[in-house]
Amino acid sequence: MPRSRKLTVQAPWRELATTERDWQRADASLLATTLVSLHLIRAFEEKVLELAGQGLVHGPAHSSIGQEGGAVGSALALRSSDQINGSHRAHHQFLAKSLHFVAPQGLDPAQPVSESTQALLQRTLAEIMGLSQGFCRGRGGSMHLRWADAGVLGTNAIVGGGVPMAAGAAWAHRRAGTGDVAVTYFGDGAVNIGSVLETMNLAAAWKLPLCFFIENNRYAVSTEVGEVTAEARLSSRGQAFGIPAWKVDGMDPLAVHLATQEALAIMRDGGGPTLIEADVYRFFHQNGPLPGSAFGYRTKEEEAEWRGRDPLDRVANQMIERRLIDEAGVAGLRERARSAMERAAAELLDTRGKKPAVRADLWPSPDFRDAHVRGDLSELASARYVEQEAYGGTLESRKFVDSVAEVMHRRMESDERIVVMGEDVHRLKGGTNGATRGLAQAFPERCLGTPISENAFAGLGGGIAMDGRYRPVVEFMYPDFMWVAADQVFNQIAKARHMFGGDSAMPLVLRTKVAMGTGYGSQHSMDPAGIFATSPGWRIVAPSTPYDYVGLMNSALQCEDPVLVIEHTDLYNAKFPSPVDDLDYCIPLGKAKVARPGRDVTVLTYLSMVAPCVEAAERLGVDAEVIDLRSLDRAGLDWETIGDSIRRTNNVLVVEQGSLGTAYGVLLGDEVQRRFLDWLDQPVQRVHGGEASPSISQVLERAACAGPEEIEAGMRQVMTAQGRPLD
Repeated sequence: MPRSRKLTVQAPWRELATTERDWQRADASLLATTLVSLHLIRAFEEKVLELAGQGLVHGPAHSSIGQEGGAVGSALALRSSDQINGSHRAHHQFLAKSLHFVAPQGLDPAQPVSESTQALLQRTLAEIMGLSQGFCRGRGGSMHLRWADAGVLGTNAIVGGGVPMAAGAAWAHRRAGTGDVAVTYFGDGAVNIGSVLETMNLAAAWKLPLCFFIENNRYAVSTEVGEVTAEARLSSRGQAFGIPAWKVDGMDPLAVHLATQEALAIMRDGGGPTLIEADVYRFFHQNGPLPGSAFGYRTKEEEAEWRGRDPLDRVANQMIERRLIDEAGVAGLRERARSAMERAAAELLDTRGKKPAVRADLWPSPDFRDAHVRGDLSELASARYVEQEAYGGTLESRKFVDSVAEVMHRRMESDERIVVMGEDVHRLKGGTNGATRGLAQAFPERCLGTPISENAFAGLGGGIAMDGRYRPVVEFMYPDFMWVAADQVFNQIAKARHMFGGDSAMPLVLRTKVAMGTGYGSQHSMDPAGIFATSPGWRIVAPSTPYDYVGLMNSALQCEDPVLVIEHTDLYNAKFPSPVDDLDYCIPLGKAKVARPGRDVTVLTYLSMVAPCVEAAERLGVDAEVIDLRSLDRAGLDWETIGDSIRRTNNVLVVEQGSLGTAYGVLLGDEVQRRFLDWLDQPVQRVHGGEASPSISQVLERAACAGPEEIEAGMRQVMTAQGRPLD
């Protein structure tokens, strides 16, 4: 008969509740600030719902009425330098942290609303209404609120999407050694999302000072928490990852505050992440001014029971009992909070007509539409640009991959802000291909091997970049894995600068390799250029030589935008003239290179297809001008070089290796024809792989990818169609 023994968990998990003694001992100024914060947030939310009901809020109005206790109780325990983020229902979190920032000395229930507080309320309301004076210049609205000065990293419309970003901020705090922490707020719906659980694991493994704060309001829209999980005590999630956890009554702000203080003590002392589950209740539906009972998923009796536990009343009653305030004082505070919101709204509205309307002069200009999708590259104004032909250093015949590792070593040696992370980057003599060789030995605290969790570590990299103190280099072992991390790659990292108004740089480099021809099959072989090129915000470089790789990587690491650096396994072990003694030069982002001059046809290509195109032209005797694009994003295409060539050749062939469905040439061919139609003798011709992804079979893999034979056929076709067939 087998023997068994009971196993115990590593981390404590307990429920915390206040006693009357806790309320009697609580600092009077803390209770006063709590009460004022609660009332200001409540009045703010009521005004938002009122304006939404009048059609003056475009988009959702995710009210936090009823949930204020969790946000205020936790935020008042934080430093101004601590950082938070949240999800779509985050007005209360944003305001709680920001009120504490503008009034660090505390708030007095008997005093008028200060001008700094009034300005905060008005700017926040302006943002929710989509107006230019908002914190994100009207781009963020209700769900995307950011104020870096106050420590608000940015709230998020993707449920659970901001959690990995908060881990990045926590990593930066740990690395800086300041003792600061990050708090990420999310709800019961996000608890079961992969990115949240991945981040819990990563934060615990790396002992990051990150508090996972669960606002358990019991309903994800209309789905009750017990319907979607067998363990409805959501703080139990901490046990799986060794994270200390607290369960508290979120309608009791003091209980939340005390639990947060205990969690902060652990995190500031280097003990790693913590988790707090606050039981709260949103008094209204997911969106808008109606209660949940109006939609049939909650009863009026349930709603009445929770309204009887209103955190505003809880704090006020305890303060009255201690004679810190009286009922008239509470009523006066309530009136001042409402008046502040009336004033804030009045500044934004035109009331001269039959119905109030948004003031026309406060809308953002339509010209602002595409501004700050990416930066202006002014950060590279002093870069030393040197093309290979003008290089004054030594060039030796060496493997491409050696230059990949050496330039990163050089940059990490000269810039302590750079941190490298990815799967196995710290092992196997430099990852699976040697591209990070020597980095773990030279920079053990900045070369980080991650769990297999692209969503978590890509988002963590994004959070580090948004924090601004460090510059992450994230490696995806294969580009196909971008689909696993699609939310972080495309919804978070790519959109952040634009979404938050243009002031949020995102200096992140994402490295990955195309592995067509290696036999790794359909899920490890794609060329990601076509997908990333459709995502506004990303810059893309694809170096075809080690010399260009060094220069483009140096530029990418100075760029304030996210940059995808695409490598190719076919190039790694090939030998080229490679820089040895000078690894500090740059190659401009957005500058193509003529790899072979010619007058018969313009061949536009990149990465591992550049050399085969040159070889095919020489072999066939075609006077082809082969242009190595180098920069592939929409803003980085060098139309000056491309256009100059097309005006001479009147003929274009786009060459890429990958499959038709994700092809970069679709975008490129369309742009060429719209820009240069009058100069073309025929439509743009293309060489690309098949429709299907590469297969494991060597024969089928070769058939799926474009190679020398397809390039030759393409050159013959483009010349024949122009009336100049080749022999």
